[in-house]
Amino acid sequence: MSCASCAHRIERKLGKLPGVQASVNFATERAQVQAPPAVSTDQLVATIAAAGYTATEHREQKPERTQAIPVRLVVSALLSVCVALVSMVPALQFPGWEWASLALATPVVFWAAWPIHRGSVTALLHGGATMDTLVSVGIAVSYLWSTWMLLSGTGQHLYFEVAAVVTVLVLLGRWFEDRAKTDARRSLTSLGELAAKTVTVVGPAGTRSIPIAQLHVGDTFLVRPGEKIATDGEVLEGSSQVDASLITGESAPVSVAPGDDVTGATINGYGTLTVRATQVGSGTELARLARMVEQAQSGKAQYQRLADRISAVFVPVVVGLAVFTFAGWMLAGASVTAAINAAVATLIIACPCALGLATPTALLVGTGRGAQLGIIIRGPEALERAPKVTAVVLDKTGTVTTGRMSVARVLALPGASEATLRTVVASVERSSEHPIARALGSLVPPDSGVPVAGLTAVPGAGVQCTADGRATCVGRLDWVAEHAGPVPVEVSSAAAALAGATAVGVAWDGQWRGLILLSDEPRPDAADAVAALLQMGVHPVLASGDHLEVAEAVARRVGIPEVHAPLRPDEKVAVVRRLQDEGHQVAMLGDGVNDAAALAASDLGMAMGSGTDAAVSAAEIVLVRRGLAAGVDALRLARRTMATIRGNLFWAFAYNVVAIPAAMLGVLNPMVAAAAMGFSSIFVVGNSLRLRRFR
Repeated sequence: MSCASCAHRIERKLGKLPGVQASVNFATERAQVQAPPAVSTDQLVATIAAAGYTATEHREQKPERTQAIPVRLVVSALLSVCVALVSMVPALQFPGWEWASLALATPVVFWAAWPIHRGSVTALLHGGATMDTLVSVGIAVSYLWSTWMLLSGTGQHLYFEVAAVVTVLVLLGRWFEDRAKTDARRSLTSLGELAAKTVTVVGPAGTRSIPIAQLHVGDTFLVRPGEKIATDGEVLEGSSQVDASLITGESAPVSVAPGDDVTGATINGYGTLTVRATQVGSGTELARLARMVEQAQSGKAQYQRLADRISAVFVPVVVGLAVFTFAGWMLAGASVTAAINAAVATLIIACPCALGLATPTALLVGTGRGAQLGIIIRGPEALERAPKVTAVVLDKTGTVTTGRMSVARVLALPGASEATLRTVVASVERSSEHPIARALGSLVPPDSGVPVAGLTAVPGAGVQCTADGRATCVGRLDWVAEHAGPVPVEVSSAAAALAGATAVGVAWDGQWRGLILLSDEPRPDAADAVAALLQMGVHPVLASGDHLEVAEAVARRVGIPEVHAPLRPDEKVAVVRRLQDEGHQVAMLGDGVNDAAALAASDLGMAMGSGTDAAVSAAEIVLVRRGLAAGVDALRLARRTMATIRGNLFWAFAYNVVAIPAAMLGVLNPMVAAAAMGFSSIFVVGNSLRLRRFR
């Protein structure tokens, strides 16, 4: 494809097949096609071939033109310099220099420019016109007119240097454009290159190294210090710290031990790990992230659809303007030379490429940079909506807070030591997977404990059992009071002193024995992230299923001005709807099943990557990097990307609006026009590449 018009034509051809929907991206040179089972891949490829283009199933390969241009470029540049010098510097002209110019320009026009002519003829044979058409006609008119003038001996003004130099400038511009587009795609390619190439598997005969493609789910493999973890898995033996910065963008290493999950392509730290593979190939987290990024980069933003509609009619309109320019100059009494100059400049300076590249290159680089920072933007619609967000609804547990309960205080009453209290409670709670129970179960080492029998859980209240031969109750204060009498003053005072903490009462043999206070700490970056939201003009709202006093305590610590709690999932949706009714564009940031409905109801859903599948599937932006700051960065990146797209489109439109009339009026000669046309595309791609420096 030579311009956005080509992409539009391929879309139309594929769209004529029954049940087929296609989106062709000029910047990535890829097509996403949805087709019914009755339409085969061979039919799709054949349809594209019938339109004058070639296609294969997606593979990482460069277009043929990218390899051919440098050779053509070097040879044509050397010949064109000679033609330009002898044509434009009278002191270098010698008898017969005109024929020398013809001889030097001919290989440039017919060999070096052959890909341009071929693209033009192919498009015309299929009833269309592209950027190649404009350039090819301009080169041909300059060359053929000059040849006729030379052979007839009736003219002094020859334009061999125009035909040759325009060819070189167009080839040079395309070469730079291809390189820039390759740089823009590099963020996606780099995701795929993160995966390990080999893995050391553990079997009955010992260890052996095999290619990663031969690894299967359930295989056990070894990860030595400093090595990449080959694929997603569960740690069976060993402990270490894992550097996940290549995937999440988070610099702090994560501690892992037996039973913990690890992600492929992350870097093992100081310890040796034995890991059982749980996902391989396309099922890994890395592959899932790459798919989401590629889907986002293949989509089309609203601005892109507008640019495509303009590009579809751009080339025929410019050809018409060139004809009108030639006729106008001739009717005005100008020379044929001046008329041809203006018409050729009009053909060459027009640039639909800049229009076609304005949006997809910024989208490509923006989503790629997001992936490097642990922000997966799942489509262009999310980028368009994110800058309009004026309110963010935040879930508490796992989003604003760490989601991991920790023991804040242990209070032992007379009749029980702290050590005994810890041992009894840990023994009672170890069998439960509830977050509070997990925290209580870690009060003493795993090898410490007392016998527990007859354990009965009372939902929403606590547990009863016989621990070390004594009737024991562990749970909510008011529930324990039903079995052990009124809550002691010491317990009430301690619970009130630590606002927002979860209080767990302990009693045995019908008497109060102590209190354990648990807290879910705010994420370290939560306060700074909330402050950044407020500075951006975004109103943060905390919506939690926890008790009101707990939610309010967390909100005060991080600076959130509005709190709603306790809320059921449908009530979280109601909070989103109320904000929307007040005129806000609402983003929802959550991680649990209870957040999925609110994520779907919001204008922009953002889910923590560590959250549930329900939350992630309902979200348009997935935050792989831990921390609330990732959500703020997602909004900032979206704003920056959309600003870049608007800047690119302004340049593309303004360039054509100013340059085409200037060429029609004869202000620009064809060589300057060719240089300006190439620069316009390079400028747009270069402006998009600035997003790679986003921090």
